Amino acid sequence: MDAKHSEVPAGGGISARAVELVVAACLMAGALVVIWSNYTIGAGWAADGPEAGYFPLRVGAIILVCSLAVAWQALRGGERKTFATWQQLKQVSVILAPLTVYVGLIGVLGVYLASSIFIVGFMVAIGKSAWWRALLIGLGINVVLFWIFEIQFRVPLPKGPIEAALGY
Repeated sequence: MDAKHSEVPAGGGISARAVELVVAACLMAGALVVIWSNYTIGAGWAADGPEAGYFPLRVGAIILVCSLAVAWQALRGGERKTFATWQQLKQVSVILAPLTVYVGLIGVLGVYLASSIFIVGFMVAIGKSAWWRALLIGLGINVVLFWIFEIQFRVPLPKGPIEAALGY
């Protein structure tokens, strides 16, 4: 087996080419949104200088050209590298799935309650801690964080129903 094909593991996985094409497509979509939105607000040169969308449109165009170059390189590349094995992706999803739920809960429950749930869940599910210890630590950390940010520094963070019931 030659060096080009030696990096593909036996268990399989997702190819680097597929990841590069997905990233290029996402960047292209974002660049097209930037180009279109800035074109609609005005991206030319007015009598008093550049319009509001002048520079952002050009940045979007640069990103579009670069994403096309990434896609072209991925399509014409002959290497069969594996970006990540299925086992590695499974390990990432163990963290990514709860983290996604956590971010979604922040808007509904507020940052403190969502963080408490996140910490308790991880300590019990991943760390195999006793539920009472996880609950004490999860709540304790967030009570301290509430005291620091809301009371001492007066930095408003997203709040939920518990903070509203307490008058914050």
